[in-house]
Amino acid sequence: MKNPPHPGDFVRTEIIDALGLSVSKAADILKVRRATLSDLLAGKASLSPEMALRIEKAFGPDMDHLLRMQLAYDVAQTRSHAKKLSIKRYVAA
Repeated sequence: MKNPPHPGDFVRTEIIDALGLSVSKAADILKVRRATLSDLLAGKASLSPEMALRIEKAFGPDMDHLLRMQLAYDVAQTRSHAKKLSIKRYVAA
């Protein structure tokens, strides 16, 4: 299965780029620091519930949808590292 994209990709392409906004202008609209938004857009930071709500209020996309995107991304990233965990399934005697 293809890995789901980071929600920052969606925010950049479907909101910021689509509206012709700069990152600085979008950060002003969202009332966050430019660096905070930039980290999200670059996939360096996770989408928090608060940021999802800010995006919903400012631009319209449903925060539940945005947070499901983050969850799908997190699950895929975690599963990709599953082999590094040396945990065996517990079997009751």
